[in-house]
Amino acid sequence: MLEEKKVIIFDGGTGTELAKRGVATSGTANLINPEAIYNFHSDYAELGVDALTTNTFVLNRISIETKGLDIDLREANLAGVSLARKAAGENQHVFGNIGPTGKLLEPYGTHSEGQFFDCFEEQGRILNEGGVDGFIIETMTDLREAVCALQAVRAITSLPIIVTLSFADTEKDGRTIMGNTVVEIAEKLAKSGANVLGANCGELSPLEMAQIAAIYEKHTTLPVLIQPNAGKPKLVDDNTVYDMSPEDFAKGVMQCVDSGASLVGGCCGTTLEHLKAVIEAIR
Repeated sequence: MLEEKKVIIFDGGTGTELAKRGVATSGTANLINPEAIYNFHSDYAELGVDALTTNTFVLNRISIETKGLDIDLREANLAGVSLARKAAGENQHVFGNIGPTGKLLEPYGTHSEGQFFDCFEEQGRILNEGGVDGFIIETMTDLREAVCALQAVRAITSLPIIVTLSFADTEKDGRTIMGNTVVEIAEKLAKSGANVLGANCGELSPLEMAQIAAIYEKHTTLPVLIQPNAGKPKLVDDNTVYDMSPEDFAKGVMQCVDSGASLVGGCCGTTLEHLKAVIEAIR
């Protein structure tokens, strides 16, 4: 992909956009409301993004069992790939989306690294079987969990794997809520077989994410993906809202590009209008 264009553009936030459309955000919609998921992907494909991500973020076994979802894991993941593939144009790529388990590793939690590995390997195999062009492991806050996911997927495929973590602040080389810095993340993930590193979601604004991109740029030769939220999250009437305008969002994303990101997209709160503004700014 990077040989084709200077900057690769991914789609926008899935959960917040589906919620706005009145669609279930648990991954069950792949089976019970496939038309809505297809339309979501199709809207971004028609907008002209380079890559679509499957609606499979929460569809690992530990996550669905924790949430008590009555869903066939294999069927839901395969449907997620199929719907994105159906919407994608001839030159658009489909990345299998793998999110965190929602649980903590020992000693902070009750799960072992082996359990996490098996969980991610299972989902990775299904997405690979479905025919993805690559994988995006995202919204990780614990480097150990990110490595488990990366190593599990790398064990079953040679396809490109993107890994992005969520950061809580930009101090001292940027830190996740688990205290992992960009420097240690870049080193560990590169050694574990990642093809692209980066950041998404979290507590940072797009301009602050540009600072994270700049730190990555100094400490890795791998391409960097940055997918900010539409501004910092705000709590309004017990609801989390993101109120950054598309124009300001695009300016922030362009700063991320200037700071070293060669792949960009959007996360929570971003809409078609936000990504349209990014596309216009870049191209």
